Amino acid sequence: MRVLAAMSGGVDSAVAAARAVDAGHDVTGVHLALSAKPGTLRTGSRGCCTVEDAHDARRAADILGIPFYVWDFAERFTEEVIEDFVAEYAAGRTPNPCLKCNERIKFEALLDKAIALGFDAVCTGHYARLADGTLRRAKDVGKDQSYVLASLTPEQLRHAMFPVGDTTKDDIRAEAAARDLAVADKPDSYDICFIPDGDTRAFLESRIGSRPGQLVDAESGAVLGVHTGVHGFTVGQRHGLGIDRPAPDGRPRYVLSLEPVDGTVRVGPADRLSVREIVADRAVWPHNRPLDGVVECVAQVRAHGGTSPATAEFRDGTLTVRPQAQLRGVAPGQAVVLYRPDADGDVVLGSATIRATSA
Repeated sequence: MRVLAAMSGGVDSAVAAARAVDAGHDVTGVHLALSAKPGTLRTGSRGCCTVEDAHDARRAADILGIPFYVWDFAERFTEEVIEDFVAEYAAGRTPNPCLKCNERIKFEALLDKAIALGFDAVCTGHYARLADGTLRRAKDVGKDQSYVLASLTPEQLRHAMFPVGDTTKDDIRAEAAARDLAVADKPDSYDICFIPDGDTRAFLESRIGSRPGQLVDAESGAVLGVHTGVHGFTVGQRHGLGIDRPAPDGRPRYVLSLEPVDGTVRVGPADRLSVREIVADRAVWPHNRPLDGVVECVAQVRAHGGTSPATAEFRDGTLTVRPQAQLRGVAPGQAVVLYRPDADGDVVLGSATIRATSA
């Protein structure tokens, strides 16, 4: 089978490519150039897709003895991921750019090009398991990335390979060292790759500008201060609110809701963050099996954490999820992913974009 290995320059994708070679596939490595200004998107463990990363990917491909190319997807990445990220925040929602990148870049743009060039599959270093078309959590639950892959379609999964999903991260690093791959000890990237300094608020301010509004106490209605735009906040946020006096009861305040039309940011105590119902749309069913009736499942609302046993129902294009445990800080714009507990690893049932929540 002809396999295109997406090589980010990190240890996971390098070992994934190596395992594809070991399996006897005809493997070609490709690094995605996603930045119009490579070299500006990595600061230590932050960022990715730099010149350094491209060189690390090339060195790994040389050790594996496979052809290697760099494909320029910077324009598409800017349009599909960065501009979408900015627009969602401007609308008072909290997007997940990693999910969007997987959906629109790695398993749409990249996969489409790979298929057009005669490749049978795209291989990545994601921590997830895929067998017989069934997407499951990774063995290393702490590194599991099935949440950001749950929006893939059955056709995309049919052409996907996740060779490291059955292995822990420590064992992947040990395997990379045994293969003499220089990236064995390379730090993992974290946070948002196109905001290397980690200052999301400053990044958004530079693109959206100032849109002043009021910080309002949700319980008393009192105006507590002003801000420069709802894009500087997300539901569940505690720090950096710019409030100069404590709440009357001394408890910390959290962002409860964002109203982008008039710029109001409502804040209140933690107990008002609890969510009992999630309403979502734009559902995707990776195995082409929409929910039938009310289904018991596990719901996850963040890439790491934010899980609860739940019931879910899909009707007239709307997914309604009712968590059994209290979930806090669930923000519109995020994804809710549903899993079916299974002895061999939780199976992804589907995902949808959160539209609204209620207590």
